[in-house]
Amino acid sequence: MRKLAFMGVFVLAIAVGCKDDEEGTTTPIPLPELKVTTALSGENEVPKNGSLVSGSVDGTLDQETRIMKLNIMYSDSLDSTYADTAFIPTGWHIHKAAVDSTGPVVINFGTNFASPLAFVDTLTAEQVADLKAGLYYVNIHSKKYLNGEIRGQLKTAE
Repeated sequence: MRKLAFMGVFVLAIAVGCKDDEEGTTTPIPLPELKVTTALSGENEVPKNGSLVSGSVDGTLDQETRIMKLNIMYSDSLDSTYADTAFIPTGWHIHKAAVDSTGPVVINFGTNFASPLAFVDTLTAEQVADLKAGLYYVNIHSKKYLNGEIRGQLKTAE
């Protein structure tokens, strides 16, 4: 009987000690979704080129899930009937480097060069930090400009 009484007192003590304490709790504030944008042009390439092709990137980054959604578009204002001046994409990617430099590919958009492209990817925490620091640029390469015809540094904003 003493054991039972002791157990009852013990359980009661634990129950009283485990009451909800709402004073010290906080609700985490969700991180806002970021807009991701840039304009693509030959003027942004390193080195600059005289390309008449232009483009844009618009999208979002969900900071909670790290899912980035991009809509990538380009338009060719050249006369595509002439093979030597036609814009023929050979690659498009996100590279890592500051505005005035070039860097390695970190995300490849694939080999289907149809514009617009709806692209979705889940970034790593390091990639999110690099994107927010302004270290990523979109580059579209072509037969005429193998190192990149149009480029734009990705910017993020709330």
